[in-house]
Amino acid sequence: MRLLASFLCQTATISGLAGALLLTGCTTTVPSESVQMPTKAARSPAPVSAPDERNATAARYGRYTLIELVPEPAQRDLMQQVVEVTIPQQLDTHVGDAMRHVLRRSGYRLCETEEATSLYALPLPAAHLRLGPLTLRDALLVLAGPVWELAVEDAARQVCFVRNGALASNGPAPVSNAEGEQSQEVQP
Repeated sequence: MRLLASFLCQTATISGLAGALLLTGCTTTVPSESVQMPTKAARSPAPVSAPDERNATAARYGRYTLIELVPEPAQRDLMQQVVEVTIPQQLDTHVGDAMRHVLRRSGYRLCETEEATSLYALPLPAAHLRLGPLTLRDALLVLAGPVWELAVEDAARQVCFVRNGALASNGPAPVSNAEGEQSQEVQP
């Protein structure tokens, strides 16, 4: 019996030592100075001023985001900026008033020519009280109508309108009725 008890005691001691060795083999120790705990500032994206070496027009922002450092197309060509405008409704709103309202924060202004004065004095249709989203160029062309061409002077940042020679000289286009006959009435 004593022999059996001694054998069990030695087996238990050996198993305990083997288990301890296995447990210590699975863990690793790291020097305390190499452990970096993430801070709140490290988790939020912070801009990095150095551009990416491969692409000089991009910079890394935070850990994963790459930002392109080129202007938007609407910043290069101001007539390509997208506008969405509601013209203030007044009893005597004219096309010129609406154009000035659309151009208010665009960087452009209307040029005052004798030819365009007749356009600016036209009453504004109710369909043009809300425009957009459209490019600035398209919004101005919608307000002017098909008889007028847009002329942009980028150096002076002026927008001018000149009559379209082909449309202005021919007058309204004839409209065909159901029987194939042409009438001079213009349908809206």
